[in-house]
Amino acid sequence: MHQAPATAPPVHPLMRVPVPWVFVLAYLAGVGLQVLLPTGAPRPAVALAVRVAGIVLLVAGAALATWCLSIFRRQRTTTVPFGTSSRLVTWGPYRFSRNPMYASLSMIYLGEAGILFQGWPLVTLPVVIAYLNWIVVPYEELRLREIFGADYESYRARVGRWIGRR
Repeated sequence: MHQAPATAPPVHPLMRVPVPWVFVLAYLAGVGLQVLLPTGAPRPAVALAVRVAGIVLLVAGAALATWCLSIFRRQRTTTVPFGTSSRLVTWGPYRFSRNPMYASLSMIYLGEAGILFQGWPLVTLPVVIAYLNWIVVPYEELRLREIFGADYESYRARVGRWIGRR
């Protein structure tokens, strides 16, 4: 059984913006750059290949996000980074990544950029990944360690932060 911590660590001010909106805002910043500094038109074969790859990424990302959200809903636990988790989810896509929801949002983001053939949003995506990697995920990991203790540490030792087993 787990015990919730007496006091939660302080929430970073940037974490007040829901993560999906961080992706949306970064993408829109990239679109703004695209308008200001348009890229040239690609050859038709390249455009088709990029659009097909974009569709595959967007559909795969949406399927992964749906799978992750359905697991969390069935387990009645939170998807909010500063919320208190009631269960430690370690199955389904969580066998391969401790953060498949963020991976799915990245896939959707890349898919959208490919479908619309917009290069500039690709420049803003690393900023989002850095924000997740160095602000959001460490906070979530601290909370999970406080709530689930050894169970979380065991899971963390087995499964990588982004992709793959350790």
